[in-house]
Amino acid sequence: MKTIIIKYPVGNVQSVLFSLERIGVEAIVTDSQESIRTAEKVILPGVGEAHFAMKYLKKNKLDVLLSELKQPVLGICLGMQLLCKHSEERSTPCIGVFDFSVKKFQSENKNEKIPQIGWNTIHNLKGPLFENIPDGSYQYFVHSYYVPLGKYTVAETKYIVSYSAALQKKNFYAVQFHPEKSSYVGHKILENFIRL
Repeated sequence: MKTIIIKYPVGNVQSVLFSLERIGVEAIVTDSQESIRTAEKVILPGVGEAHFAMKYLKKNKLDVLLSELKQPVLGICLGMQLLCKHSEERSTPCIGVFDFSVKKFQSENKNEKIPQIGWNTIHNLKGPLFENIPDGSYQYFVHSYYVPLGKYTVAETKYIVSYSAALQKKNFYAVQFHPEKSSYVGHKILENFIRL
């Protein structure tokens, strides 16, 4: 099976690659349009700043290509936010697969630190990505921006506000947490994606 991880200047490409290797999947890291177009599975990871990431994707025309893919696509963390239509981070237009605007966490409570860093539970799990995943499972999160709840939400979590932990629209899947850093349950979610 040809699995592609989109190559672009973000933080967690290698950790996703290593995590896939641990579940027996040899992925290719590339920004080649032809390789991406002919892949069976495509993963858009990401840790970093939305404006910088979108600038690279647009320069290489990967934003349009990603939006047109028909095979299963998985966005992870920043990758999930980039699949939305807009981010408050430097008021950045994004790819637009999901009709959501990404919001910045706001809190006056000093105990609610931003970014959220650490383990949190996911709930109201729906769809094939979460097959055999127990409600209330812990996942690892690192982010300052979030996707509100809405039509395409297939998992929820709460930190300051309730928000989308995962999205699905047709062949597009996305998770705000890092399955590659979330131990057994995270690896199971990646396995579920690969088996789609």
